[in-house]
Amino acid sequence: MPRPKRQLHATVEETLTPPATLSETHVIARITKAAGNNLYNAELPDRTSVLVELEPKFRSTIWIKRGSYVVINRQALADRENKLDGEIVNVVRDEKAWRKMVYWPKEFVKSSSYGEDSEDEESTVGKFPPSDSDDEN
Repeated sequence: MPRPKRQLHATVEETLTPPATLSETHVIARITKAAGNNLYNAELPDRTSVLVELEPKFRSTIWIKRGSYVVINRQALADRENKLDGEIVNVVRDEKAWRKMVYWPKEFVKSSSYGEDSEDEESTVGKFPPSDSDDEN
């Protein structure tokens, strides 16, 4: 039997607003790859890669795509003898609000959807392609 809708809505609402502070064991990371079975490869602010597990309350409720940000608890799975480095305890959904918080890592700068070097070149949007024979007329 599926979970009640009020429980699903409460989980979704929890991810919308960032907490006032983060614990010492919590760290913000960027998802680099889905490894399967609720496991994800994540990149920490210091560019190290870790394997993390999605907390059970988020499973089948919130989907995480590559490039999104999550909060990882590094001590949650310390007592287990396995290769997991932590557990995803929160998902960043309103990135704009999260970026305003003091604990947001400076290493995760906002990247624009347009390339940096494309500003130097003239845009070809809405223009005809160059003709092969300019000197025929």
